[in-house]
Amino acid sequence: MNSAQIRSADRALSVGTWLIVAGAMLYSILTVTPLAARHTPDAWRWTAPILPLVVDAAVVIVVRLDATMARLGGRGGWWPIVLRWMTGCMTLALNAADSALQSDLVGVAVHSVAPLLLIVTAETGLAYRRAIATALNELNARQRAAKESAEQARAEARERAERSAREEREHKAGLAREQREHEAALAREQREHEDRARREEQDRFEARERAEREARERAEGEREQQRHERERLEREAAARRSAERREREERERREHAEQQERAERERQALLAAGPAEKKQGEELARATVQASHEAGLSIRQAAELCGWSTGWVTARYQEHRDGAGLVLEGAS
Repeated sequence: MNSAQIRSADRALSVGTWLIVAGAMLYSILTVTPLAARHTPDAWRWTAPILPLVVDAAVVIVVRLDATMARLGGRGGWWPIVLRWMTGCMTLALNAADSALQSDLVGVAVHSVAPLLLIVTAETGLAYRRAIATALNELNARQRAAKESAEQARAEARERAERSAREEREHKAGLAREQREHEAALAREQREHEDRARREEQDRFEARERAEREARERAEGEREQQRHERERLEREAAARRSAERREREERERREHAEQQERAERERQALLAAGPAEKKQGEELARATVQASHEAGLSIRQAAELCGWSTGWVTARYQEHRDGAGLVLEGAS
């Protein structure tokens, strides 16, 4: 087993121990608080959780310091043992007291589980930690011994390397000429290889330039074709818009001519009706006055046609003259 495995076991022991301690503390507080509250004056019942909390705090101190002393390989004497067993017995007594007072043996057994498990876990954890500390010390001692052996082996290896280096230098002195000749041959081969590589690179560069030039020419041809196609589409769109505009203007001219023709027929019909035998309605009279004004008839003639007074017709003529003036001003 290596140091990593031993430390992993130590961590597992610590996690398990603290889980048991936390569970026992919570269970003890929930169990002992009602007992303490029943035996405490009403005004001080709020202090009931303090007793189990103090006892469990002592348990935490014992577990924590035992773990630290075990890792350091030391022993605290008899007082830690007294504190550990005293807190364990107190926790056991407080948890089982309520059931014992009620002569409930099953309750005593149930409420004794957590304290007994806490006591045994504290003792077992201490023994485990001492064993782990001993194992770590032995492992460290073996590692130190192995390290010393490795250093001695390295020293011997250095001596052998120095002897080999001297022999190698002597051997290299004899092979220096051959090495220089070999390096010269390698240099020639390297130059030839570089020359060949440069020629190949030049060929690749020229081929790449030809390919790029051809690609640019194709792209320019495609852009030119797209431009011609776009101009053709724009010309066709402009021709369609021009034809639609001419058609719309022609339709508007026809509608305007039809409206003028219809208005002229209505005006002629009003003027051809002759003098009115009785007073026309206001809407019809206004239409008759407008037709008379547009035909250039006098106010009296318009009054005869609609049957209304000349004053009323004069006011309508004035309105038409004012409206025509405004139209002319707007047009100018």
